[in-house]
Formats: sequence, structure tokens, C-alpha cells
Amino acid sequence: QVQLVESGGGLVQPGGSLRLSCAASGSIFRRNPMGWFRRAPGKEREPVASITWSGISTYYADFVKGRFTISRDNAKNTLYLQMNGLKPEDTANYYCAPVTLYGSSWLPRTDFGSWGQGTQVTVSS
Repeated sequence: QVQLVESGGGLVQPGGSLRLSCAASGSIFRRNPMGWFRRAPGKEREPVASITWSGISTYYADFVKGRFTISRDNAKNTLYLQMNGLKPEDTANYYCAPVTLYGSSWLPRTDFGSWGQGTQVTVSS
């Protein structure tokens, strides 16, 4: 299993930027694709971005393409999400998780344990 701690969220104005981090414990991080997900109030959790274990390939939901960048540092067991051009509709709690890739789509692994607390991103003027 893996333990996940997300951080870096906050309140930002439309058009602003944030960089989220996800610190992961456990060996599964280095050998597994990872992904970011988000859940807005009253909505289901949805995929945002994913990255292969090597970091070479990345995938994005259409609504964040060109604005968000996912990356990872396997030496530090840390996943990142650089978010630029934030919009009010990006307001949500953001989570990370090990994922299984299905072509350019991804789902959270069913065996990774439990979700972290997430980090809240609020985009508002």
C-alpha cells in the first residue's frame, strides 16, 4: 500500500497559478504510473492528469490541456501538478493516486489503499 499526502492548494484569482505536490510513501510509487484527480462540491471525482512511471509520457483531461503540467521526481517519491491559467471551474479538492493506464485514459488502482486528504484549490476573485 501507499500513503499519499497532497499539498500546495490555496486561494488564487482567475488566471493565477499553483503548484501541487503529492508525497508518496511505499515502493509502489517508483514502479507505477501516477495520476491527479479532483472532486468539486456536489460532483464525482474526475481524472485530471496522469504520468507514466518513467515520466516520459503524460496524459491530460481535455479541460486542462495546455494549462496544467504533471511531473514526478522518483528520487523524492513526489508527484507534481503545475496549474496555470486557473479558472473558477477548477475549484475542487485535488487528490493523487497510483493509476492504471488504458491507452490515454486512466483509473485509480483498486489496491493502493486509501485516498489522502487532498488539497483544496479555490479560484475566485
